[in-house]
Amino acid sequence: MSNYSPFPVQSNTQLWWCTALLIAINVGLFAWQIFAGVDITQPEIIDAIRWGADYAPLTYLEEPQRLFTSMFFHFGLIHLMLNMWALYIFGSVAEQLFGRSYFIGLYVLAGLMGSLLSGYIDVQNTYSLLNQFDPELLPRVGAGASGAVMGLGAALAILSLLPVLPRQQFILDRKSLLLVMGLNLGMGFMISGINNAAHIGGMMMGILLALLWYLSQRLRVSVIGGMAGLLIGAACCLALYQYNLEQIQQIQPLWQEMLSQMKNQLGF
Repeated sequence: MSNYSPFPVQSNTQLWWCTALLIAINVGLFAWQIFAGVDITQPEIIDAIRWGADYAPLTYLEEPQRLFTSMFFHFGLIHLMLNMWALYIFGSVAEQLFGRSYFIGLYVLAGLMGSLLSGYIDVQNTYSLLNQFDPELLPRVGAGASGAVMGLGAALAILSLLPVLPRQQFILDRKSLLLVMGLNLGMGFMISGINNAAHIGGMMMGILLALLWYLSQRLRVSVIGGMAGLLIGAACCLALYQYNLEQIQQIQPLWQEMLSQMKNQLGF
């Protein structure tokens, strides 16, 4: 029988242990960072960089792995708690609905797309800097699981708009999902300091993978369709990464100068 509720979370963690594991990893890394001396409320930029945060000049010129590692660093306890609560709400449902493998793939790819779209915005802002200097256009350090989490939320939201599948485990409350996603997206535009590009990138990937999953279920090719969906998602991430690299060629000297100055100022 299908469950119906705005956020039908079940207390049995055996049904969503991958979500629980992701939460444990994020919380465990945060605790490790605190014990290592990182400020619990407002980490320094140098600490964020040391623990894998994304800074476009560093990420694209030297350390592309930051596109992934930045998903596991949070700027303080409140940032962590908000993201982990959302991961619990969305993840415990999405894991059961999509299956563990597709859920993990969606989470990772949404997080990567969030980082990549954020990098794309940094590239475009840097081109604008060449015409007129504005401190607001400088690349900024970004991190957090919000891109991945927003991808999960967007995936559930788009499914709530589609006809229910014959064996769909949950009947999703579209009003609640759309309201939550709309509020989160709106806050990103209204509150400074929020990397809304990462949110939008994660949502775009979540919507794409949810639609591909839904199509595979309708066509009754769930295994092959699921694999194809994840491959398409990965191809989209790779395509945007390659595009960003091509765009960086003309601004590379400026980014190298920015990176050099940051290293000198922060001493790393």
